[in-house]
Amino acid sequence: MTSLVGRREELARIRRLCREFRMVTLTGVGGVGKTRLALRAAALMQPGYGDGAWLVPLSALDQGALLPYTIAEALPLADRTTRPMMEVLTEYLMDRHLLLVLDTCEHLVEEVAVTARDLLVAAPRLSILATSRRPLGVPDEQVLIIDPLPVPDSGGGGRQDAVTLLADRTAQSVPGFAVTDGNRADLARLCRRLEGLPLAIELAAARLRDLPAAELCERLDDRFELLGDNEAEVSQADPPWHQALRTAIGWSHQLCTPEERLLWARTSVFAGSFDDAAVAEVCSDALLPAAAIPDLLAELVDKSILIWSPTGGGERYRMLDTIREYGAIWLRALGEQDGLRRRHRDFYLKLARRGDAAWLGPDQISWNDRVNAEHDNLRTALDFCLSNSRDHTALEMAAALWFFWYPCGFLREGQHYLERALNLDVEPSVVRNRALWVCSLTLMVQGDPDAGMAWAAECAGIAEQLGDTAAAQAAQAMVMAAATIRGDLALALALADSLLAVHRPERGLTLPTMLARLGQSHVHTAYGRVEDAVKALEEMCAECDKYGERWMRAYADLFRAQAELSLGRNDAAQTYARSALEVKHRLHDSIGIALALDVLACAASASGHGEPAARRLGLAQQVWDTIGRAQIGIHEWVSARETCERQARAMLGDEAYQAAFRAGYDTMLDTGILHALHPTHPAPEH
Repeated sequence: MTSLVGRREELARIRRLCREFRMVTLTGVGGVGKTRLALRAAALMQPGYGDGAWLVPLSALDQGALLPYTIAEALPLADRTTRPMMEVLTEYLMDRHLLLVLDTCEHLVEEVAVTARDLLVAAPRLSILATSRRPLGVPDEQVLIIDPLPVPDSGGGGRQDAVTLLADRTAQSVPGFAVTDGNRADLARLCRRLEGLPLAIELAAARLRDLPAAELCERLDDRFELLGDNEAEVSQADPPWHQALRTAIGWSHQLCTPEERLLWARTSVFAGSFDDAAVAEVCSDALLPAAAIPDLLAELVDKSILIWSPTGGGERYRMLDTIREYGAIWLRALGEQDGLRRRHRDFYLKLARRGDAAWLGPDQISWNDRVNAEHDNLRTALDFCLSNSRDHTALEMAAALWFFWYPCGFLREGQHYLERALNLDVEPSVVRNRALWVCSLTLMVQGDPDAGMAWAAECAGIAEQLGDTAAAQAAQAMVMAAATIRGDLALALALADSLLAVHRPERGLTLPTMLARLGQSHVHTAYGRVEDAVKALEEMCAECDKYGERWMRAYADLFRAQAELSLGRNDAAQTYARSALEVKHRLHDSIGIALALDVLACAASASGHGEPAARRLGLAQQVWDTIGRAQIGIHEWVSARETCERQARAMLGDEAYQAAFRAGYDTMLDTGILHALHPTHPAPEH
């Protein structure tokens, strides 16, 4: 959000190295500006990569096992098969010409090195730009050490980059501030004292609102002399602190009030960004009353300790990694680390419970945005649960987040956490039952009915022993899903009918019941009993509308579109498919998006419009390629798409069909979806 000062030579050298070598790592002390420099370099180089440049932030990642998932999530890749994620990544990158920016690797050096090496071997047109406090040790890695900004010499001559940065950041909070003959020497002295380190300079700039530069220099001189006595723990901490940075951060810490220091330390337990509600619950007590938290957060923002980030979902805050590390050291020194991590876990467990209870209701979009914003914190809380698995907390939290794993598009990560929790907590229980069927669900939607059936069968057996009716019905819904994928439509219908026979509307919406209605309608449509399918879907829509539910309602619209297509009512099919696509796009539901685009393509070809049909097939294929198994392997959906392709090809001829398909495939997804929703707009240019 702020300008890059200087660094022309470094930018030129990074670009030159990236042209000549495929693995470049920027190293240097904390706070030297590696991330900012890498981002600017990547932005400048992006046009040279046919498939773009992609940022993968790693600072909030605790577990190296999640590295392939994190890279995949940064890319337009949402594979929902059950293949190993590294296999999925290498296949995706194999023929692509792109740049990966792996930012903040020092805490995962070994894992990043192995992953980078394997990806570079498998993908010959891939390049990687990494930032790390130490080299990664990848073969042929080119290491560029980033030095602090140049500072003026004692006579005021030489490069002025550090002074320019200090003046620029100070002017942002002190209107009218400028370098003058009266303050130039003191500003230069301050930059020399801070050794040109950008983060240290930015922290000092926050203090120039209160103190003139001359007095600031004197206080910093005193601070250097006191370091060894007052901050033994910090000076011995891992990672080792560069003296200028330690001085600037420690001095900022000293200038904070006791309450601000305590909040700084406590907020270090958060990963990524966080909001004031989370801080109030996790960090407040008798020493830090909840009512004081908003003002304290504002003060820490004012002192450049926290970064304020307004979002569509409200105000959020984050810390730079180096600032967080400093706070974590003091939290350990206070003896509060374990207690704060437990409070952090408890807060996000409650958040998961609330989202679970509220998802099948009117607030799905806000919950989608909320849990996506909290992704890093949810991971951190789950990792803490798994490392302290003396109770069912890991199982409960991983299962409660089903709505994050499936509707919000993180199935592979959900499967990872669920299987880890299930392997740690093996005693039969109601909590384990829920985790079993949720794990089965993640596998079914990824198109792996065999693996999903194994978990569902275990769930069904234990549910019968414990009299756990809810888990038994969920397991039955998973068996129904497996039958649908395998093409056993008679079994799927029998299971769906059985689930609906015991459904009690007064109990509200349940996922097994809605899956049963979709399964029932799918079989009726496949058997040609379209009126029965429509009746099932209308009942489902009425239930969803009663509770303001949109995610499954959109699937009902999508299945209705397929039913209308089978009757030749192409206009009606497009109306329902567009209604579904609008919701699925907002919720980032990749399967829903791809299926809706397939239906719109089929409707266009059935109406004699070959060119838009081919474009939509291309756009849909772009999404299916990120999912893995096209049409989830369901025969009826595969067959409908193949018929659409044959019709469009016959109308256009092979060459024109391929051109239109390729145009759709190469269109930016958001642009293509906008045109599919509003076809009166001009078609996107290839």
